[in-house]
Amino acid sequence: MAFVAICFIISSLSAVAQVPVQRKVDGIIVKVDNHIILRSDLEFSYLQYLAQSKQQPNEALKCDILRSMVQDKLLLARAEIDSVVVDDAMVTDQLNRRIDYLTAQVGGVERLEQYYNKSIKQLKDELRKTVKEQMVAEKMQQEIAGKIKVTPKEIKRYFNNIPTDSLPYFSSEVELAQIVKYAQVSKQQKLAARQKLEELRKRIVAGEDFAALAKQYSQDPGSAAAGGELGFFKKKELVPEYEAAAMRLEPGQMSNVIESQFGFHLIQLIERKGQEFNTRHILIKPETATVDVSSAAAVLDSVRTLIQNDSITFAKAAKEYSDDKQTKDNGGTITSRATGDMYIPMDQVDPSIFFVIDTMQVGEISKPIPFRTEDGQEAVRIIYLKSKSKPHLANLQDDYQKIANAALNQKKGKAVDDWFRKNIDTVFIEIDPEYQNCNVLELTQ
Repeated sequence: MAFVAICFIISSLSAVAQVPVQRKVDGIIVKVDNHIILRSDLEFSYLQYLAQSKQQPNEALKCDILRSMVQDKLLLARAEIDSVVVDDAMVTDQLNRRIDYLTAQVGGVERLEQYYNKSIKQLKDELRKTVKEQMVAEKMQQEIAGKIKVTPKEIKRYFNNIPTDSLPYFSSEVELAQIVKYAQVSKQQKLAARQKLEELRKRIVAGEDFAALAKQYSQDPGSAAAGGELGFFKKKELVPEYEAAAMRLEPGQMSNVIESQFGFHLIQLIERKGQEFNTRHILIKPETATVDVSSAAAVLDSVRTLIQNDSITFAKAAKEYSDDKQTKDNGGTITSRATGDMYIPMDQVDPSIFFVIDTMQVGEISKPIPFRTEDGQEAVRIIYLKSKSKPHLANLQDDYQKIANAALNQKKGKAVDDWFRKNIDTVFIEIDPEYQNCNVLELTQ
């Protein structure tokens, strides 16, 4: 099961990207009940994994990836039989997180839409099925192996079974936390954006076309070219302020100017179908070129003093004061993008803070550091250096938690493999003869 997570990451991207497959015409290579795997799915996953791992082309690796994909489809097929489902609201939440991740990778919503030549709405529509299937598969795995634990004796045995010459070498790693404050635009800048929309609203009331003005003035790159039209959304899929205003409208009716985290909107309801609604909008963002970060820095400087005087813990301060949604509820902890681990190798630390923490002692909190978020917003943060390890060979004393996690994953993997062996005959599986040499079902034999 080592490739399950990897295959999902790259298959998520395959839903929104096209990769030329030169070898053969696309077609179905595996059927698992009602679920299929296309040749293009496998080729995309294989090529992406080679690119990420920097490995040489390897047919055995391709077989491993295909085996993992087949096992995922078996999980989905059994989930249907066993009535294992996930809530749509949870799917939407996870989908939004994945879009946020992709947005961060390319440097903002506008760049993401330009990169794929699709609106955020289109990307979400194409990713939704993939995300839902992954969540169902994860829920099945949780039911199979979720209660499995490892004892200290099992952890020690796992470590002792690793050949000495195969022990991993860990570079220096740090454990970091942050508190972030976004620089706020001034009241004057907000007022100017609102007034611009008020003028546009007057023009629409006087008879000008909403869609034409949206094409000309809206600062939403994903919808402006379509006259501001967003397409159909369900409840809780848009920001609350926007949804609340849209749900009060009748078809053809226009809202007053409303404010959300994205800026100021004029909204026109196009159509409502049951619990779904289609709107168009004009978005005007307050000018941010002249934002002053000094106020945000002053707030963080005061927070830093409170922490240093033991008036509040860093974790509690992060929850109360940080504007960063991804870290504020977990004590401000920054995790590795590559692995999601809280221990980050120094060579993977954000370059903007590398030289700051390189001079800090464990337990210290940096002074406020101005920076620009990945979506282009001006902000300030303070960094807490919680721990820093020295380069070393893996050992039980320094790396107990990592070794424990590896031992647990091995034990869970065995439980899932055993489950496959028991359930392989409960679903219909057909594999293209081209891939018979892969022995993708060998775990179950």
